[in-house]
Amino acid sequence: MLVFGAHPDDIEFGCGGIVAVESNIGRKVHFVVTSRGEASTNGTPEQRENESREAAEILGATIEFIALDEDAHLTNSVAHTIKLAEIIRRIRPSTVLAPSIVENQHPDHAMLGKMVRDAARLARYGGLKELRQQKSHAIEQLFFYAIVPESEPINIMPILLDVSLPEIISKWTSAMEIHVSQASTRNDVEMQIARARLLGARAGIEYAIALFPNDPLLFNSLSELGRGARHF
Repeated sequence: MLVFGAHPDDIEFGCGGIVAVESNIGRKVHFVVTSRGEASTNGTPEQRENESREAAEILGATIEFIALDEDAHLTNSVAHTIKLAEIIRRIRPSTVLAPSIVENQHPDHAMLGKMVRDAARLARYGGLKELRQQKSHAIEQLFFYAIVPESEPINIMPILLDVSLPEIISKWTSAMEIHVSQASTRNDVEMQIARARLLGARAGIEYAIALFPNDPLLFNSLSELGRGARHF
């Protein structure tokens, strides 16, 4: 599983519980962060990068930082998109997660989500001259995660992942709490746990995190599906 974040801490706060679930069952998870939080009100880029590396280790993921544009300067360009496609070809994930493309959030989040969506498509194109040194790769699923409630797409029915196991909640909470540089602004940890608690209550469990599929999901049998969140 390949997870993209525009800033240090985006992945941990937006979908860290899901990462903990996937790594807990032995799935390889890799983070790609496209800035070091240079425009942040709190914390230095060095501190924020170190926090992200510690948090990734807690969640059982590997991590790399790449230079596109600095924090709050990200632009949607073909060059950036091809660079993200190169990463997809190199990592060869089955599943990709990216920030949602809803506009009402930090502009870097939506910008990155759009470029990851396009990069997943470009990674399939065998004739793309800039990527001919790598074998083309088609991912199986692209999901968007919402870092804040305002960034949840209203036109996509989410899937809910159960993150209720105590060890999962503990890892997720610990990974978020590593980002002490951001704690002076607001209690983001409590906000994310409260969101997960509310989604869990909607499904009759303790905690859940929503993901929003970019494409319709394809199943070989209805037996592969989980239950409906509303217990029809």
